[in-house]
Amino acid sequence: MEPMTTPRLSELTTLRVGGPARELVETGTEAELIDAVKAADASGTPLLVLGGGSNLLVGDDGFDGVVVRDTRADVTLVNDGACGGLSITATAGTPWDDLVAQAVESEWSGFEALSGIPGSTGATPVQNVGAYGAEVADIVALIRTWDRAERAVKSLPLVKAQFGYRDSMLKRTVTSGEWGPTPRYVVLDVTFHTRMASLSAPIRYQQLATALDVEIGARVPITDVRAAVLALRASKGMVLDARDHDTWSAGSFFTNPIIASDVLPDGAPAYPAVGDGKVKTSAAWLIEHAGFPRGYAVAPDAPASLSTKHTLALTNRGGAHAADLLALARAVREGVRESYGITLVPEPMLVGAEF
Repeated sequence: MEPMTTPRLSELTTLRVGGPARELVETGTEAELIDAVKAADASGTPLLVLGGGSNLLVGDDGFDGVVVRDTRADVTLVNDGACGGLSITATAGTPWDDLVAQAVESEWSGFEALSGIPGSTGATPVQNVGAYGAEVADIVALIRTWDRAERAVKSLPLVKAQFGYRDSMLKRTVTSGEWGPTPRYVVLDVTFHTRMASLSAPIRYQQLATALDVEIGARVPITDVRAAVLALRASKGMVLDARDHDTWSAGSFFTNPIIASDVLPDGAPAYPAVGDGKVKTSAAWLIEHAGFPRGYAVAPDAPASLSTKHTLALTNRGGAHAADLLALARAVREGVRESYGITLVPEPMLVGAEF
């Protein structure tokens, strides 16, 4: 474990913006990862544990602390013999879509609808990533972490993770200034539970069902689901491609609002949500109907714009700074608030960036 030449964080994030860090450390073992976190905490140095950088907007002044990257990418499989059940453990640094590709090839059912999501496996339970009717919470069994408060390895079973929509107990521990921007719990590895099957979990999302030409609830070959999801994500600029500026983004920049059903705008889509009288609606619908079309920019020559493929992504058109993306995000947020009285909430973590 050696400190490295400090790059600008724009080199380590999919939005390609962000100033320098004080120090960058790459770790190749669990012990090195824990030691790096312990050293930062002992010295009182701000800590940012960085995965794929796909859900992060770093300010132009950078990060005055240590950035730790977990370079481990190990996947182990245990067949518990119970009705074909499988336990798969992946180290936190494992690229998420590499794990999904391996799962589909190996016929480990349950991962397929989460294809094409960038970032690391360790980040997936923090955000409870999801797409096309699936969430990582559907398959997580156990999360092993380093507890920075108790200075010990702590295992969190599914019931302790408190998963919600793009949320978990792990994410909520970011809020204290004592730990931010990295949570109290640093993910070491994640264990998933599923079963061997060549067919997918039931299809839950209408757009995916339409792409597959099946009804909601149908099961289809998991290879077909992965191919359809990758095609859908690519059509929205959500599969990383260095040549395509629509993919120079953090994915969906705003979460879909959960609101009282009686304030749902006329014509807006509504989906079931937890809470009496609550519904989830589409942030993309609100953005578009508030007057922000695909490709919208605050000025004709602005280096940041909404994606030309999907209004929910804010993109770097080349040469953008964090300030440019934040100005665009504020314009969209204020426009939606003025039109509908609904305040959009950003999905990416903001580091050194005021919104």
